Amino acid sequence: MIVRLERSTIRPLRAADAPSIARYADNRKVWINLKDAFPHPYTQADARTFIRQARRDRSQKHFAIVIDGAVCGGIGYFVKQDVFRRTAVIGYWLGEPFWGRGVMTEAVRALTLWIFEHRAVCRIEAGVFGWNQASMRVLEKAGFRLEGIQRRAVSKAGRIVDRHVYALTLPPRNLR
Repeated sequence: MIVRLERSTIRPLRAADAPSIARYADNRKVWINLKDAFPHPYTQADARTFIRQARRDRSQKHFAIVIDGAVCGGIGYFVKQDVFRRTAVIGYWLGEPFWGRGVMTEAVRALTLWIFEHRAVCRIEAGVFGWNQASMRVLEKAGFRLEGIQRRAVSKAGRIVDRHVYALTLPPRNLR
């Protein structure tokens, strides 16, 4: 998948992306809003490991968000299994210098459309930590709706916080 957008390009990860990923991912303000699998501090070795794993893992899809030739963020998805096999879960992060410019809203919209067109899903969901109002706005601007709040569901950086669950669904249709 390669999608050229107004503000960025979404494309597959490359080995050469490691320095740029580490530059923007090594930020506590980025880390605080992500699962603990996203390390902090974030090194080039972490980026190289992530890129290798992402390129091998067929169950998840990870993409680079590129602005002016530099990877400044990431976006990806996986499709759930069993009775949830028609649901995809998205996740994303963006380097702090690019916040507030509409980059992530545009990327979420593009990936959402791509998933609905290329995967047999009728629902895409995302979870957001209760303190991350900016990510909630991204999802809302991309057409997602708040479905519920899981009280005290997340433990991050020594704090217990709510998890807000957002989803976007398609009308019923025949899926393969």
